[in-house]
Amino acid sequence: MSVLVTGGAGYIGSHMVLELLEAGEEVVVLDNLSTGFRWAVPPAAKLVIGDIGDQDLVRSTIRRLNVEAIIHFAGSIVVPESVSDPLGYYNNNTVKSRDLIEVAVSCGIKNFIFSSTAAVYGMPETNPVAEDAPLAPISPYGTSKMMTEFMLRDTAVAHDFNYVALRYFNVAGADPKGRSGQSSPVATHLIKVASQAALGDRSHLEIYGNDYDTPDGTCVRDYIHVADLVSAHKLALDYLRKGGQSDVFNCGYCQGYSVAEVVDTMKNVTGVDFEARPAPRRAGDPDSLIAQNTKIRETLGWEPQLNDLGAIIAQAYDWEHHLLRFKRAS
Repeated sequence: MSVLVTGGAGYIGSHMVLELLEAGEEVVVLDNLSTGFRWAVPPAAKLVIGDIGDQDLVRSTIRRLNVEAIIHFAGSIVVPESVSDPLGYYNNNTVKSRDLIEVAVSCGIKNFIFSSTAAVYGMPETNPVAEDAPLAPISPYGTSKMMTEFMLRDTAVAHDFNYVALRYFNVAGADPKGRSGQSSPVATHLIKVASQAALGDRSHLEIYGNDYDTPDGTCVRDYIHVADLVSAHKLALDYLRKGGQSDVFNCGYCQGYSVAEVVDTMKNVTGVDFEARPAPRRAGDPDSLIAQNTKIRETLGWEPQLNDLGAIIAQAYDWEHHLLRFKRAS
């Protein structure tokens, strides 16, 4: 029996594949390679190139490769882009997820893990924010993920089907063994962009807004190491396999850092004083977003191992340096 990882050639998905393979799982990756990379899929995993919205392909893949669980990462993730292209996000994140869930149910898949987001909370009244806080997304991205959570909830009521939705805060860092990292050249993640600026691959970094209601005026976020995040997914899979009930969990450290603090830490870690320019606010950005993580610790037994902003930044920078050397050599 195998685990199907959709989007397994992407940033978080590729780390999930590594985690599963190390645990002795058989892994199937389904990815259309629109933002993922063939080289990011280890040879030990089976790669199927295609779209999660192709129900015939998904169905044949599940049956042919004996898939018994699905971990669903595939989707679009850039908040400002979702504001300018809402229909594209609802199609890619919601409609296609609906198609995937339908096939999963028809093929008898009982365990499903969904890559959700803290963006479902919008601008929470209190921080850290817990899972029972009102859902009030302020971007199509957040809404598209919330709608998929609702579909999973209703599907679990109607069918022999259980799920865990993991609400990510700001994912960062790279595989501690140097095997994978954030590799998209157009990624908008702050730590990746700061790494590019420190390496001279960008002329500068832009800080979007310095008048937020935070101590230094820049947005505050909870940065979680990608390796800690995928370990939460493996625990969620184990939980469902043991008969755990459908549930939703935050994935974050219950600790926030401002954009300015991240930039300063990048400069300290790398010893490079790159330019950081003020820029207008971006649509869909709340002032502060920090995870309350009591529930995932108590229910899944999750214990983060890499909660160190300096180490997260150092690993992300090392991976970006690796990518830059590869680009210059090719």
